Amino acid sequence: MSRPLLITDCDEVLLHMVRHFGDWLGEAHDIDFALGSEFARALTRRACGSPVAPAEIWPLLDGFFVTEMHRQTPVPHARETLAAIAEHADIVVLTNLGDHHQDGRARQLEAIGIRHRVVCNQGGKGAPVARLLDEYGPGAAVFVDDLAVHHESVAQHAPDVQRLHMVAEPALAPMLPPAPHAHARIDCWREAGPWIAARLGIAQPGLTLPATPDFPDQMMEPHA
Repeated sequence: MSRPLLITDCDEVLLHMVRHFGDWLGEAHDIDFALGSEFARALTRRACGSPVAPAEIWPLLDGFFVTEMHRQTPVPHARETLAAIAEHADIVVLTNLGDHHQDGRARQLEAIGIRHRVVCNQGGKGAPVARLLDEYGPGAAVFVDDLAVHHESVAQHAPDVQRLHMVAEPALAPMLPPAPHAHARIDCWREAGPWIAARLGIAQPGLTLPATPDFPDQMMEPHA
């Protein structure tokens, strides 16, 4: 049987992004970013208070990743937890960025000691997760992401994958409810490590698994 597989998102899971994106918008574009608001309405121009049109937001995001990746800071305990899991499982970072950011994202993660395969994606993550399952053939798999829409997509395309909703930005996490299609919501890697390891069927130093899990599933049964 193949090694188990962990598929994890990057922004707001491994790296902080929105806080740095907001700082950059103010400095470079004179735009305010209302953290926690609906993204399409979160950006307003300081000069007049008018919202930034949705069609302008995505180029701004792309511009941030072109020149500002160096601003992003690692989420506490992510590197150490992934290193422990990687002793017995394969890990893929599935990130929703344009393919032209592939090398930059890989270098960005390598610089902080996270050296795993990076796959760029656009749109829902269910189909790419299903393709990774076909490629790796794992005995067990876990998916971690901060966006509820991706948990729904994975539930539809790869329902056997265990799904963990994680929002590692402390200023954002209280504003976002648990994803209905995730099996659990845990926002800290120190606590997520044992949950992930248990579902991958691995146990190792640094990821002590309690006899009775301290982090039970917090969600209703996910929709198939």
